[in-house]
Amino acid sequence: MTTIKDVMSADLIHVEAHDTVTTAAAIMDAARVGAALVMEGEALQGIFTERDVLRALKRDPHGVLDSPVGDWMTNDPMTVAADAPVMDALRLMLRGGFRHLPVVDDERLVGIVSLRDLARALAEEG
Repeated sequence: MTTIKDVMSADLIHVEAHDTVTTAAAIMDAARVGAALVMEGEALQGIFTERDVLRALKRDPHGVLDSPVGDWMTNDPMTVAADAPVMDALRLMLRGGFRHLPVVDDERLVGIVSLRDLARALAEEG
């Protein structure tokens, strides 16, 4: 059985809540990822995704780029355990309508998994 730790990325792309939307978008673009974890020290505060950028632009097309990520992020995002089966994470993501899920091990952030990671793992199994 493939678990989340087998397919997750341990390379944590992160920003802080006070960073601007422009800064977060640049960091995500440079890393070629669709989400950044919003951290305060070691604590996960939220997740900021490409969808949040679009939502922000829709609501405030002129002033959003300099606004803080904290205004647009998803606070306290759902997480998945590193030892959870891939299918459990897939069900959770489909039910919640999101594409990225932070991964924890004993409540400590250890990675992130995307819908693409899960699809790849399931395709390789099948």
